[in-house]
Parts: sequence; C-alpha cells; structure tokens
Amino acid sequence: MTDSSEANKERNREIAQNEEAKQVTGSVRVSISAIVAVVIIGGILFTLGWLALK
Repeated sequence: MTDSSEANKERNREIAQNEEAKQVTGSVRVSISAIVAVVIIGGILFTLGWLALK
C-alpha cells in the first residue's frame, strides 16, 4: 500500500473515534436530561398527592 492510503486509513480511524466520542457525549446528555425530567415530574406529582391528602 502507498503511504497516502495508510495516512487516509489512519485519518479515517481518528475521525471515527471522534464521532463515537461525540455520540457517547450526546447520549449521556439525553440520559441526564431524561432523569432530571423524571425527578421534577415525580416531585410535582408527589407534592400534589401530599397536598391532596392534607
């Protein structure tokens, strides 16, 4: 193989690794957002239930 082919393969590997890291970061952000939303909604429902029983 030529040097340019090897350089392109290495560059493509680096790009793939960077894209994978971005995707993982995005997935973590979505998961954290979902957890926060569930906690907030749960807190609201708990408060409404507690007030209804008082």
